[in-house]
Amino acid sequence: MNVYSRKQKLKTGLFLLAVLLGVGIVLYTGNLVKKISVQERNKIEIWAEATRELTGADINEQVSPTLYNILGENKTIPVMLVDGNENIIGTRNLNNKRVNDTIFLKKELQKMKNQHEPIVIEYARGKKNYVYYEDSALLTGLQYYPYIQLVVVSFFILISYLAFSSSRKAEENQLWAGLSKETAHQLGTPISSLVAWIELLKIKNEDANLINEVQKDVKRLETITERFSGIGSTPVLMKMNLYKIIVNSVSYLQARSSKNVKYVLNFDKSGELLIPLNESLFEWVIENMCKNAVDAMQGKGQIIISVENKKDRVFIDIRDFGKGIPKAQFKAVFKPGYTTKKRGWGLGLSLVKRIVESYHSGKIFVKFSELGKETTFRIVLNK
Repeated sequence: MNVYSRKQKLKTGLFLLAVLLGVGIVLYTGNLVKKISVQERNKIEIWAEATRELTGADINEQVSPTLYNILGENKTIPVMLVDGNENIIGTRNLNNKRVNDTIFLKKELQKMKNQHEPIVIEYARGKKNYVYYEDSALLTGLQYYPYIQLVVVSFFILISYLAFSSSRKAEENQLWAGLSKETAHQLGTPISSLVAWIELLKIKNEDANLINEVQKDVKRLETITERFSGIGSTPVLMKMNLYKIIVNSVSYLQARSSKNVKYVLNFDKSGELLIPLNESLFEWVIENMCKNAVDAMQGKGQIIISVENKKDRVFIDIRDFGKGIPKAQFKAVFKPGYTTKKRGWGLGLSLVKRIVESYHSGKIFVKFSELGKETTFRIVLNK
């Protein structure tokens, strides 16, 4: 299992743990709400019975003080007492400033009807009144509490994640820059030495073909050094011929690739398309993308590179007929450490993404892929 897979499993595990905790909080609070709701119903039923006793009592009959105490104990649950014609007889725990507002009372009554079934008060003479009520402020708050809690927790998790990602990205940038600069510096000494040896070989009139091949390799090392130096600092972009850069990159690769790999360029190879580029870095992009395609095809197949020139942008499509990429991995392939090879650091496409997006303000993504058949990567550059 590579580093990226382990990180993905850890992230998935933490996400599932957070979901389970969230569901647990919601279920526990929901159960608590049900219990309190039953208790409030019982209180209102007792309140309704006390109201019935008081209403049905004779004028001269001595009434137990307990009944008045029961009525007075309800200080939190809004209640309305209405007759059979829905005339409001009395209210409790409503907005004191609006108890004489007919429109307000009708709206409150409708709200209570929608929330709970009424409690019927039936008198001996066949008369019926109805008690309507709504949840107390405590119960209402408790219903929304877990969701508010989840939103707050999610907000802090998001802030923490963004802060962590920003910090990690800054560290990653420093690591890239430091590693690249050190690599460029380390390559500088042996390259200088090789240049001196070439001059010495020329003086001794050694084989010209041999010297020419060594010069090519030294030139290649100089290009690699320039690339690492570019990664380690902000590269300079100049108006360059995109067609020429692609042709040069493919020509270099073709001479060093298997004869079973065929490159097809769908654009005017002798034409000119000038856009802001860093030549050495963008050649690296094309080479990495083509090498990735060759690996996907296991060293045998066709690579098609197409360029589409639009008004403000340029689209470069690199298509191979290899093993394809699962849709779920379209973004993951650009993460550092992601690789399907037994050997490899999984940095090729990550480096490509950095060069295209961070240094050229472009975009790169998997445009299309079908497992076992083909994959097309698209690079979008601004003109």
